Amino acid sequence: MSSNPVEKKIRVLLAEDHTLVRQGFRRILEDDPHITVVGEAGTGLAAIEQTKTLKPDVIIMDLAMPELGGLEASAEILKFDQEVKILILSMYSNEAYVRKALDIGARGYVLKNAIEVDLTRAVLALAEGHNYLSPEISKVVIENMRSGARGEPGGDLYDRLTLREKEVLQLIAQGKSNKEIATLLNISVNTVAVHRAHVMETLGFHRTAELVLYAVKKGIVVPP
Repeated sequence: MSSNPVEKKIRVLLAEDHTLVRQGFRRILEDDPHITVVGEAGTGLAAIEQTKTLKPDVIIMDLAMPELGGLEASAEILKFDQEVKILILSMYSNEAYVRKALDIGARGYVLKNAIEVDLTRAVLALAEGHNYLSPEISKVVIENMRSGARGEPGGDLYDRLTLREKEVLQLIAQGKSNKEIATLLNISVNTVAVHRAHVMETLGFHRTAELVLYAVKKGIVVPP
């Protein structure tokens, strides 16, 4: 009987802000002998830092992450690590969210209502270099291609924002005050005000309500 070399396990980083949900994901994944969960992150910023230190093969990233959204965190990660495969988890099959995820370089998009069926299958597919979309998502993508839908104008303006400004934008859209944002980001209220003003100027808005609507349309925050 010939002996095979020890197979390298797929290293997975779980980025999800609810601890109990992360534990459930870990149990599902580690039932497969080919997968090992090397780390967990509760915020988008933590996911960025843990990617730098843990070097995972696949990141499972929740769409709605605190501090920095899952899509924004994924975009930042792919700037310094083009090899990592990112799987977006979401409750929403909205075409705008799917399109944005694929545009920033995510290799998969799985709906949370299909986790038990799709999660392990998606990780294995991504690790092998394939893409993976939940069946409902595939339908959205196909319909989008048929309709010839294009990315919304103004995306370049968002890309001009710094990482800190994107954080401030997300927190404003979540209804946080300047004081609350300052506490969360460990910066001064005056610094928040400066970032806020620059975000408004860059995006061409004059009222907070416009900023919130923009964030929802861009998929930066998800509606309640």
